[in-house]
Amino acid sequence: MSEQPASEQLHPTATLSRAEMIAALQQILPATAVLHETEDLRAYECDALSAYRRLPWLVVLPETIEQVQAIAMLCRRHGVPLVARGAGTGLSGGALPHEAGILLSLARFNRILAIDADNALARVQPGITNLAISTAARKHGLYYAPDPSSQIACTIGGNVAENSGGIHCLKYGLTVHNLLQIKIVTIDGELLTLGSLGLESPAYDLLALLCGSEGMLGIIVEISVRLLPLPETAQVIMASFDDVTHAGEAVAAIIGAGIIPAGLEIMDHLALCAAEDFANTGYPRDAAAILLCELDGTHEEVKQQMDVLENLLRGGGATALQRSRNEEERLRLWAGRKAAFPAVGRLAPDYYCMDGTIPRHALPRVLAGIAELAEEYGLRVANVFHAGDGNLHPLILYDANQPGELERTEEFGARILELCLAVGGTITGEHGVGVEKIDQMCVQFGKAELAQFHAIKHAFDSEGLLNPGKAVPTLHRCAEFGAMHVHGGRLPFPELERF
Repeated sequence: MSEQPASEQLHPTATLSRAEMIAALQQILPATAVLHETEDLRAYECDALSAYRRLPWLVVLPETIEQVQAIAMLCRRHGVPLVARGAGTGLSGGALPHEAGILLSLARFNRILAIDADNALARVQPGITNLAISTAARKHGLYYAPDPSSQIACTIGGNVAENSGGIHCLKYGLTVHNLLQIKIVTIDGELLTLGSLGLESPAYDLLALLCGSEGMLGIIVEISVRLLPLPETAQVIMASFDDVTHAGEAVAAIIGAGIIPAGLEIMDHLALCAAEDFANTGYPRDAAAILLCELDGTHEEVKQQMDVLENLLRGGGATALQRSRNEEERLRLWAGRKAAFPAVGRLAPDYYCMDGTIPRHALPRVLAGIAELAEEYGLRVANVFHAGDGNLHPLILYDANQPGELERTEEFGARILELCLAVGGTITGEHGVGVEKIDQMCVQFGKAELAQFHAIKHAFDSEGLLNPGKAVPTLHRCAEFGAMHVHGGRLPFPELERF
């Protein structure tokens, strides 16, 4: 999608001109916190899904909750769309600006407000990075479990908006499972507190509803997360396989044996070689795939389970095993996996990162299907995924400078997501829907479900001003997409049924 410049064109419901809105915003914020020059806006034209770019109408950088409330009320009063943005590391276009709307950056909400070691929780602002929470908690013997690969840069507010997972989500859960309480500002400027600092909260679970809502229901301004004690020990084993499907089958064997690893990841040959070139972690270049499995807990527990794990992996066709002997080796083995996305980025001018989730038993079938589709489209794919919870991240390599190649890549990606649906999975695990997967929402959900999504949106944001055009498609769009028949059992891509 080509860049769309900021202009004087108003949103259909807007009642202020751009100049009038700038003046109104400067009554709320310092002039330096209201960006309107093209060169200043360009830094906010996309998130990490850089194939989609659009200059925002205006950008604001508030520092206080009161300022966010005033901005929201201003937008509501004058019918101006409002898009909240964290660090811009999202991969689904969820922070794509509105060309006639305000982009509200939460970059200045970057403080840890409190670490409550006695109650094992942290109260933070949404602009703090994921990794910074664990860094601050470590001196108390605690850490924050969800750890997306981009944790050094991604913010906790973005993690909540997308319900992010990470390497350790199999054992410790997604963001929603580690969230205690949030404060949000509604489009009407109200400040709501959802959840509780205790273990239970009364009434409807609005905390879970907001987690993963992609900025469509409210603007997150404060977050309280659960902290966990640092495990006594953690050890990782790297298993090499001569076939990626054997690695997938080994995952089922591990879970079937009653072992719940702290981390369970697979990288195929293309991904592991890219990671080795980038991070020099000691990955075997002759392997078709590697499986990284981490166990944590007491010394005795880890030792006992590691022995069982080694036997399972050997019996499952592993051609070589390497067990970390100390913390330095453990971190080194994980370094390649955490660097996989930037590493693969060196293999082609562009890549398109998918985010489907499937039942674990379907992993070999889906990997085979992706390989067939890659051959059909003539595009290479590097597979990196959270094998334990079936969250796949196929990285499709392409060159956007080649005419038609982006469109072919997008179609390939859509076919992968619909393949995930064909085996009983879903179109996203942690990256969200944004603009990237909005058509596939029409495949996964029928008219009744989509109507309920719109009803929830209307309850929070009756004018549809918060992050419009994202995540939940209109029924009209789905009718145009031709996917309403999916509940009759036929997919828009019938050939995928063979998988």
